[in-house]
Amino acid sequence: MAPQFKALKVATGALQTAVKTINTDKPEALAMQKALVKLQQAVELMDDETLQTAVATFATDTQQALDALAFEFARDVKESFEAQGQTVNGRPPTLAIGDFVLSIDIASRKAQWLYGKEPLTNPLPLSLSTLLKAYGQQQKALIQRDPDPKFLPELYQAWRNLMDERNRAPAGNRLNLVDTYNKMTMNRQNARFWNAPSRSTFKDYPRPVFVRDLVLAQGNPTVSSNGQTFRLRLGVATKSNAGSASRSVWLPSTPLDGEYYSDITFEEI
Repeated sequence: MAPQFKALKVATGALQTAVKTINTDKPEALAMQKALVKLQQAVELMDDETLQTAVATFATDTQQALDALAFEFARDVKESFEAQGQTVNGRPPTLAIGDFVLSIDIASRKAQWLYGKEPLTNPLPLSLSTLLKAYGQQQKALIQRDPDPKFLPELYQAWRNLMDERNRAPAGNRLNLVDTYNKMTMNRQNARFWNAPSRSTFKDYPRPVFVRDLVLAQGNPTVSSNGQTFRLRLGVATKSNAGSASRSVWLPSTPLDGEYYSDITFEEI
């Protein structure tokens, strides 16, 4: 009887905790979320249809409470950023602020800044001052930085290098965009790195910066080399490649909209 007794004890304790969290004037969403985890563990220990129904109902109530809490926090975020002249769009848990996206995870009490699909920060505490500070830092580092005049020539050179390494040219001279980004990053390394490769001698080229440079390049996608002019062309990713960080790159057209691209080529004009 020991296993059954233990399971019943766990289930009873989880139910009592769940009842305390929900029987209040304002349900405590985060406490409910913790109680739900224990209830779900209890369901795995006991094959009881009544308990399963109760847990399913409590899960629905918990999600509603979390959603309400997310809306409350999002309202505070909106007020704070609008007070600084920023426009806030979207709907919790995803907000668009300036050029960035704020992804809110109420259950973990964290939020994260992204540029398109690229994380700009680690998950941060749900602190308005912390989020405002991080936003300002990323704006300065990514959006307010001067366009890199070397970007397109270096991107073209990386593509050219990869083409030259192949025995046969691929169809349409199209190469994987992520491979080209990796080659470009390696081309940027100086003699100090090649003489003593290490983390300390590596010159980083963060992926969000590459994405930003690629977005800016869409305004003037031409580059000259050896007296010839070439136009940058990107190929939209297939369904199987979209979303894979090693196969495609998301280019934002707006903070919340954009497209996955997987191929790159330079066409002679």
